[in-house]
Amino acid sequence: MRLLSAGVDTSVIALWMGHENTATTQVYIHADLALKERAIARTAPQDTAPGRYQPADDILAFLDGL
Repeated sequence: MRLLSAGVDTSVIALWMGHENTATTQVYIHADLALKERAIARTAPQDTAPGRYQPADDILAFLDGL
């Protein structure tokens, strides 16, 4: 995970780990939630406050009723 967060390509990591297929490496990449959080944070519009979306109570009530 340190290699990935340092910007090393997943195909290079797969070769170093001895994986025959990069799909095997993806299993480890999907496990890193902190990396996902940073990637999502980079896609946020600049004019919005950072943080997670918190739906209003009426929206949650609607979804519960589905």
